[in-house]
Amino acid sequence: MITGKNVVLRTVRPEEVNYLYDLIYNINEKGPYWHLNIQSAQEFLSEYNRTGFWGLEEGRMIIENREGRIVGEILYFKGLDYQSGYEVGYELFNKEDSGKGYVSEALLLFCAYMFSIRPINRIQVNVMEDNIGSIKVVEKCGFTYEGTMRKATFHGGKYHNLRLYSLLREECPSLQSLIYE
Repeated sequence: MITGKNVVLRTVRPEEVNYLYDLIYNINEKGPYWHLNIQSAQEFLSEYNRTGFWGLEEGRMIIENREGRIVGEILYFKGLDYQSGYEVGYELFNKEDSGKGYVSEALLLFCAYMFSIRPINRIQVNVMEDNIGSIKVVEKCGFTYEGTMRKATFHGGKYHNLRLYSLLREECPSLQSLIYE
């Protein structure tokens, strides 16, 4: 587990898989930026049984508040083969948890952790152009805006621009400076 000031990051426990599936894929409880594809429950469980949701190419962690309540998830995946580093995604499961700094702290902790265990030099985040909350998160964490990919994703019946942000290894605080006892 990785313990920050207000959040704890950890891998998924076996008894949480079904509950986590319900949180991730219940689009009725999400805002306008929910996952694009709904994975079947069987595929989700199979993936967990195969990898524990953690490997070299992709993985996910739970974001808990300090009281132990699951508030969101953070995940990484390898983008294009020729790119160095990972793309990171994140989400809160409940609108009432937004604005509390959970995602900003989790993102910075997660990036510091990934830089400490993997020989990567960058982490990137793609954000839908009108997702102001997510733009604030990445900017607060020190990510640099690199440009806009025009009409790069299809969601909600239309194409959206994606803003590309990155954080380089040398721009990220050390994991040791971010963890709390």
